Amino acid sequence: MLTQSIAGRTYDYDYNVGSRNMGIAISVAFGAGDVVYVLSRQHEQLADVPWNKTAVHAKVGKYEVPDTPGAEELLFEFGKYGDGDGELVWPTGIATDSDENVYVSDEWLNRISVYNSDGELLSTWGRAGSGSGEFNGAAGIAFGPDETLYVVDSLNHRVQKLAKDGTFIGQFGSLGADDGQFNSPWGITTDADGFVYVADHKNHRVQKLDSDGGYVMTFGSFGAGNGQLNRPSDVAVDPEGDVYVCDWANSRVQIFDATGKFITTLIGDAVEMAKWHKQQVDSNADVLKARRRVRTLEPEWRFALPAGVDYDPTKKRIVVSDSQRWRIQMYRKDPDYIEPQYNL
Repeated sequence: MLTQSIAGRTYDYDYNVGSRNMGIAISVAFGAGDVVYVLSRQHEQLADVPWNKTAVHAKVGKYEVPDTPGAEELLFEFGKYGDGDGELVWPTGIATDSDENVYVSDEWLNRISVYNSDGELLSTWGRAGSGSGEFNGAAGIAFGPDETLYVVDSLNHRVQKLAKDGTFIGQFGSLGADDGQFNSPWGITTDADGFVYVADHKNHRVQKLDSDGGYVMTFGSFGAGNGQLNRPSDVAVDPEGDVYVCDWANSRVQIFDATGKFITTLIGDAVEMAKWHKQQVDSNADVLKARRRVRTLEPEWRFALPAGVDYDPTKKRIVVSDSQRWRIQMYRKDPDYIEPQYNL
């Protein structure tokens, strides 16, 4: 459904951006104006060197994504594949600070790489371990309103709080299913009041906590019904307090209000192909013929294991990293939507 009006809210499908070159979109972060940073990688492929966990396309793409479909442009890419300074093997989280420096977490290298908005490496910090400032699967990453950096330390089942230079501030969480505990947490976000939301992946829920890890509430439970989750991978919050959960194994995004009440579900609506995807299809006559023999292309419109969800408050956009479709899909939360008038 391209437009949904429900519970006093309207979610209107915008458009999608992607290409085979984009790779598996994992997460996004926002820069100034129309800038969107897309973190991507490739399918996992073990090789004959111990650190090689994936193929060669781990990177960050800096895109200009204006309001007009088809006007998007890839500005440049940075953070190429490898284990050297500023290189990436299995990147998972991305965030920008107030200076538009870009922070990228790497689950395999257990470190954070920091770049400026031109893609130049500024610093790298972190190492494997379970001590303060050490990681075992550095995953989701987000800044609080005071620019405290929260990093999901997935296989240590905790969240670490760090300064922008990597100085350890504190931590919270442990392995378990009780309130405030985690089982392989993945994505993370914060709201304007400093509350922290964690996608508790293997506990099939999102937890809201205060900035010190004090438990506040839970969104979702295990399942495939409305308001239920199966291995959530990411979470976002808008200024009105609505919570967007990337329901990874159910291939959808679920929306809750601030009290935890289910609102609606997004499943992907990319009826029109992204500009670069269309160019690739149109350039291959055999692909064009094959597509005309398919009964329906609807599965292509829908999310396939979406990995990330983010909210851009400037444009009121919900941006979903549609990982297995090599694209991002975007919706708008439209506060000024006017229902159509059917006057004859």
